[in-house]
Order: sequence, then structure tokens, then C-alpha cells
Amino acid sequence: MITRSLWQHQDFVKLWAGQTVSELGSVVTRTAVPLVALLVLGAGPWELAVLVIVTSAGVLLVGLVAGAWVDRLRRRPLLIWDDVIRAALLLSVPVAYAFGALRMEQLYIVMFLEACLGALFDAAYPAYVPTLIGRDRLVEGNSKLAMSSSLAEIGGPGFAGALVQFVSAPFAILADAVSFVVSAVTILLIRAPEPPRPPREATMGIAHEIVEGLRIVRRHAIVFPLAARSVPAHVFGAFYGVLYSIYLLRELHLDPFLLGIVISAGGVGSLAGSVLASRVIKALGIGRALVGTAIAASILGVLTPLAQGPVALATLMVFLPQLIGDGLQTIEGVAELSLIQGVIPDRVLGRVNATLDVVAHGLGYPLGALVAAVVAEQIGVRGAIAVGWAGMALSIAWVVFSPVPRLRAASDFVGTELAGATPTAAP
Repeated sequence: MITRSLWQHQDFVKLWAGQTVSELGSVVTRTAVPLVALLVLGAGPWELAVLVIVTSAGVLLVGLVAGAWVDRLRRRPLLIWDDVIRAALLLSVPVAYAFGALRMEQLYIVMFLEACLGALFDAAYPAYVPTLIGRDRLVEGNSKLAMSSSLAEIGGPGFAGALVQFVSAPFAILADAVSFVVSAVTILLIRAPEPPRPPREATMGIAHEIVEGLRIVRRHAIVFPLAARSVPAHVFGAFYGVLYSIYLLRELHLDPFLLGIVISAGGVGSLAGSVLASRVIKALGIGRALVGTAIAASILGVLTPLAQGPVALATLMVFLPQLIGDGLQTIEGVAELSLIQGVIPDRVLGRVNATLDVVAHGLGYPLGALVAAVVAEQIGVRGAIAVGWAGMALSIAWVVFSPVPRLRAASDFVGTELAGATPTAAP
């Protein structure tokens, strides 16, 4: 039987379109908020650091509770109301600016609450997708959804820069508020009914449900190595987030134009990876695709700390890891998300998503940002970039020496929710 493409699935197309617009708006906010702090409110390094801290704190404080809510309630209404409230929050920034009342304290509160709501959305969204398209279409669906962020990374920075230049940074944030409204409307227009949530024990409190989610991640033969790898990967990945632009500008002497080209290459590579992900995973199997692309991206990534010589050569050495490496990492990400969605039962999928988000973005990334600054002061920016690359490369060992590489598909996994199990090989 020939299976229709998800591009012919009207409800999926609505979801994809809304998320593409929302991702573009989020890139605008990511660009515009620091500029609001710097150019409008006269913020210094400390105020910018607090912005990063409050964002991570939102994920850390709310993430696990959000996961429990997602498993208690229907996901679609949560997604709609989450988008609506985030739109109102971001709208408050240009409104306050227009009335001359915008202050750093408001920016802190808005970004903290937006991060809290983002943690709720990030727990509910991957849990909703399987109910919309079915678990047998997850790789295809996640590949197409990965295109949304790739397209945003390609066009978003330029769009954000133009908005900041022509309408000012506070009013640029209005674009993200509108994008959340678009996302809410597209999800509202989805016609497929969402199945009711399974009955839960009336006596089970939310704290017990959170602990259950943590226990499942800790004991699961597939998810635990993915989670264990995610922590050091985000700690050392933060080295790039903090130091990458400084490294290219000051150490390699690229001008801002070349910096923009190199960074945009990552979006182009991610787009190519999202297009190829389904084919690669089908050809290699989900486990080998995940591990193989992670290793290949890591090998290519060593060019970044080794980059030197004339500007043209140095640019090429950082351009290739962005273009090809980001494409490989996108395929890895599609395989990982599809695998998690495939092996975790629906009743606890929200809590598992939230747990993984908290350990990665609530703990790993902010810790890495602080460590990166300390390491760069001690051994220089190039040395810190090298440490970041080595840490991310070594983190792959968690997955290499796990059952993951032996899985041809998520359905090959035979185990229970709470205990590890050995996968069976696909025929």
C-alpha cells in the first residue's frame, strides 16, 4: 500500500505552517531582546547575564511540573492557550516602550514567564505530534518539522536585523507576538480530534507523577543514555554559544559579513539535513543513523578549533562544520526525537520530554555558559573552543555503548516503562 506524504495531511500541514511562522518569530525575539536591553535600556554585561539566567531558571523551575500537566490534560488546548499567553506577554514590551514605561525589570519578568510557557509548550508539542500523525509516521513528521527551525535560522537573522533597523528593537518583538497568534490559530484549525487522556489514579499527586517521570528516564535502557549524553553535550555545547562569535571575529579575524555567512551556512545545512533525514534513517536504521551522524559531525567539527592561516582558509575550516555538521546534527536530532516518541508510552511522554528539556536547557546549558567564561579566561578562547569540541565528542560514548546502535526502528525495542531491557535485532 502506498502511503500518502504528510504534505497531503491537512492537519499536519496546518501544524507545520504555524510552527514555521512561530520559529521565525522566535529568532526575531532572540535577536531583538538583547538589543532592547543594550540600545534602549542601557544594559551592561551583568544585566545581559541576568537575562540568560532568568530564561534558564524558567525552564528549570517549571519544566518538570509542566511535563506532569501535559500527561494529565489534552495537549492541543494547552498548546493553543500557551501560544496566546506568550503573545500577550511579548506584546507588553512594545506597548510599554510606546508609553515610555519599559524597564529592565519588565524585560526580566517577560523573559522568565516566556521561558516557563516555552517549557510547557516543549513538553506538550512532541507529545501531541504522535497522536496527530501516528507513531509509524514519526520520522517523516519530525523531518518536516525540523525544516521549520532550519528555514527560520536561514531567513530569521536577516529579517530580525531589518526589523530592528527600521522599526526599532522593541517593536521588532511585535513580530514574535503575531507569530504566536498565527501558531495558535493554525492549531485551533486542526480538525482531527485528540484522544482523551487515559484515566489516572486520583490519589497520585503531581510530585509523585514527576518522580515517576524521572524514574522512567533513569531506568529506561534507551532514553537514559540519550539523557546522560545530553547533559555534557549541552554543557560543552554552551562553549560555542558563548564564545563562537568572539572566536571568529577576534581569533580568526573574520569580518561581520563573513561571520554572517558562516552562521547562515548552519541553517542551510540543517535544511538539507531535514530533507534527507527520512532517507538516511530508513537506509541505516534509526540507531545507526543517530550514532553515525553524531560521530561524523564530531569528526568534522574538529576543524573549528584547528582553524587558522589566511582568512580564506580559516573561513573554509569553520564554514564546513557549519554547513555539513549542522546537517548531520539535524538528522541525529530527528532520529533521537523519533526514537524517544516511539519507545515511551503516551501516558508519560510529556514528563519524559520535560525531564530531558530540564537536564539539557535548565541545567546543562547555563552551567556550560559559566564554565566557558572561566575556561576562556584561563586558556584563551581557542583553547576553550577546543575543550567544548572535545567534551561534546566524548559525550557520544554514552550512546555508542548502549543498546541504541542496534535498533533498526523504535518498534524493535522490547522493554517495560520502568526497567531497562535488551532490544531485539531487526530481521
